[in-house]
Amino acid sequence: MSTSVTQSRRATNVTIPDSLLQEAKALKINVSQACERGLSAAVAEARAQKFLTENREAMDAWNAHVEQHGLPLAAHRQF
Repeated sequence: MSTSVTQSRRATNVTIPDSLLQEAKALKINVSQACERGLSAAVAEARAQKFLTENREAMDAWNAHVEQHGLPLAAHRQF
């Protein structure tokens, strides 16, 4: 994950189990950075799922086309 130095940041509250917070602190884990990485991963996963859902019809149509007609330019492929 890369974040821009000039990217605006906003404070927020999160609720996590006390034992997890205490262990993270004992291990010197930056809780804000860890939460940001986890949220970033969850957002990326949700975006990917949304893309697949929104584009399922087009992907199915393309797969059916390839199944029926083969890959475009297949004669030029080298294996």
